[in-house]
Amino acid sequence: MKRALISVSDKTGIVAFAKELESMGVEIISTGGTYKTLQEAGINVIGISDVTKFPECLDGRVKTLHPSIHAGILAIRGNEEHMRQLQDLGVDTIDMVVVNLYPFKETILKQGVTRETAIENIDIGGPTMIRSAAKNYQDVAVVIDPKDYGKVLEELKKNGEVSLETKLYLCAKVFMHTSHYDSLIAEYMKKQAGIEQFPDTISFTYEKVQDLRYGENPHQNAAFYKEEGNTEGLLTNAVQLHGKELSFNNINDTHGALELLKEFSEPTVVACKHANPCGVASAENLCEAYKKAYEADPVSIFGGIIVANREIDLATAQELNKIFAEIILAPSFHEDALNLLSQKKNLRLLALSNIEKKQPQGAVDIKKVSGGILVQDVDNALLPEEELTVVTKRRPSEKEMEDLIFAWKLAKYTKSNGIAIAKDKQSVGIGPGQVNRIWACQQAIEHGIHYLGEEAVKGAALASDAFFPFADCVEACAKAGITAIIQPGGSIRDQESIDACDAAGIAMVFTGMRHFRH
Repeated sequence: MKRALISVSDKTGIVAFAKELESMGVEIISTGGTYKTLQEAGINVIGISDVTKFPECLDGRVKTLHPSIHAGILAIRGNEEHMRQLQDLGVDTIDMVVVNLYPFKETILKQGVTRETAIENIDIGGPTMIRSAAKNYQDVAVVIDPKDYGKVLEELKKNGEVSLETKLYLCAKVFMHTSHYDSLIAEYMKKQAGIEQFPDTISFTYEKVQDLRYGENPHQNAAFYKEEGNTEGLLTNAVQLHGKELSFNNINDTHGALELLKEFSEPTVVACKHANPCGVASAENLCEAYKKAYEADPVSIFGGIIVANREIDLATAQELNKIFAEIILAPSFHEDALNLLSQKKNLRLLALSNIEKKQPQGAVDIKKVSGGILVQDVDNALLPEEELTVVTKRRPSEKEMEDLIFAWKLAKYTKSNGIAIAKDKQSVGIGPGQVNRIWACQQAIEHGIHYLGEEAVKGAALASDAFFPFADCVEACAKAGITAIIQPGGSIRDQESIDACDAAGIAMVFTGMRHFRH
């Protein structure tokens, strides 16, 4: 290890690292702001222009893009012809490259950043140097992460060199980093150019939030990543106030509950189990909303996820404290509520500001399939912009229409085939994930009767995530006393369901929009 080139945007720990290298007799080359930082720290540092014999130019855009630098990095030490050419050219080898890149991500996240500023923060020389060093990893140690300084120094002190195993590890980090960096730039420039959302090739950039104990099942490995950019109001921005680490299923279930919660503006509580809503209610205050959500299914809520769109006050916390829940998520917790709920060591408490904000325009949903991925727009719509169509002789009353919209919100977030029944801003019964619609309908009705009684189902509204292909669901609704139905319509047998509603005096509304959830 004779020479190292150091040029970093993130100067965390760089002075201490460079001093250690200097103490081992390593000659240090540097550029720009890094050169100044090291020089001011008393480190004997050589300027890049002294190596290239060419001045830095174009406002610093060109400084390391020179054969004296890249030949010194890329020469294979065991190749006699390479080494002879270096000698003929008067070029010395560079054995370590310590470089991290211009802060492009941090720049584009700044409020009001201009395209010109963003472009000036696209690094050219840095990626070229670290890719060159990584390509020649057997001879050159390339360090892009300050967290690796200690490991590199430890090996140099112990063995006088960086091991091949560590060099390969550092090489892999380079290509993962440059891939991520270029994807950020590509996504930014794609938006600037107005290129279609689903181009011929696609890449996504995510940043790890945490490793998870296991995946959906204990034998599966997993990690949690977040999208780059502004994730205001989304689960990745939640702050955990209390409780053990979140699991894969905790995160997935909480996401489902949170997305449903965003459909409501008045005080609302959503209880969720296995990514399906099990109790949902709105009321004038949060405590009353929670009581109604609990009453809708006091069994399934046990060990479930509870999310609320108002601060958890002491009265609500006292009710919540009566049951076991995995997670409670809300915009905030009153100090007294937090003190009370924190006494349960296995309860996770999450605070998420701007909880009402939906996913931004252009957000996508990704599903992995064997050999590929399916990518689609996030389902941010609830109802079509045009007016809903009443297809029966009887129109729903104002109260029934309110219940229909409430039920429609539930159906949107219930696994298909999904049926939701609602009344008085409360979920009455939910039938998720059945292989046929009549089973989902029967399950929702039975659920409502079992927990809330026959009177709760009578006069209620029912929502279906997709059309009724047969009249059997309408007949089940009539028998239970349900008086209004909302569904997309669009079946070749729509008239059969309409006729059944007319015969039973049920009002039916078509949305023209479905919400499958697979």
